[in-house]
Amino acid sequence: MFSNPWWLLLALPVLAVVAVYVYILRERRRRALQFANLEVLDRVTPPENRWVRRLRHVPLAVLLVALLLMVVAAAGPQAERKVPRNKATVILVMDVSRSMEATDVAPSRIKAAQAAAKKFADELTDGINLGLISFAGTASSLVTPTPDHAATKAAVDKLQLADKTATGEGIFAAIQQIQTLNSVLGGQAGAPPARIVLLSDGKQTVPDDENDPRGAFTAARKAKEENIPVSTISFGTKTGTVDLDGDRVPVPVDDESLREIANLSGGTFFTASSLDELNKVYETLQQEIGYEMRKGDNSRPWIIAGTILAIIAVVGSLLVNQRVP
Repeated sequence: MFSNPWWLLLALPVLAVVAVYVYILRERRRRALQFANLEVLDRVTPPENRWVRRLRHVPLAVLLVALLLMVVAAAGPQAERKVPRNKATVILVMDVSRSMEATDVAPSRIKAAQAAAKKFADELTDGINLGLISFAGTASSLVTPTPDHAATKAAVDKLQLADKTATGEGIFAAIQQIQTLNSVLGGQAGAPPARIVLLSDGKQTVPDDENDPRGAFTAARKAKEENIPVSTISFGTKTGTVDLDGDRVPVPVDDESLREIANLSGGTFFTASSLDELNKVYETLQQEIGYEMRKGDNSRPWIIAGTILAIIAVVGSLLVNQRVP
């Protein structure tokens, strides 16, 4: 695709120069053959001189290619390129149920989750409004979406664990935050793209059924209706345990429900069983959320290539022909 395709017509004069040049060479050869004794010419013309004569055409050929590249550059070639978003909304929804005390992820699930969340906030592009919600038996809106990512980092440090896991409430609270921000920004039509990033390690416990009106699957369907994908991160291992009143209670990570939440909402499902893996997941999400593909001018590489070839043509001509073509 070109922004000014009519400039490509300048390639016609360049091709015309090629045609005229070839015609002149043939005419010279034809005239030379009419009046030359070929047997004598072959004996007196060393083979290396024939190669030198052929090399004399190379600088002009290179120069013509350089001109064609410049013509393409003038036509304004377009290309998809990744650029930072100047507007978007992301809500981090973090599980703070007791199972996050498990130490199968060093130093613990919650400590690792906090470290990765702060790194994510640090590296997220400046144009993103970032909010934070925590959930256990209920959901708490800790930071409303703001471009001040330091506020989110400070709130992440203060997360407190509690009983139960109400995943649906966390998603519904995030949807509410996004709707509120969109109303301030002029309604749904002019709203920036939004994404919920949900990190959890276990199955919903409140209510019992994910399809309950306040359940996680119902919330995921609502997010789909609002065009808000929920990217879920299943964090932990199958062997995690926590100490509850002196008893070791297994808290295996629950991949299936989190995968279904992502599927129902149109988001992406990830797994992470260590801090390094979690950081990699957040890096992937950062690229998905913080950048977008836009068509833009791509003439620079054509100009650079054309300029380099033009310089090569001039230098080659001086070396071979002792003159500029």
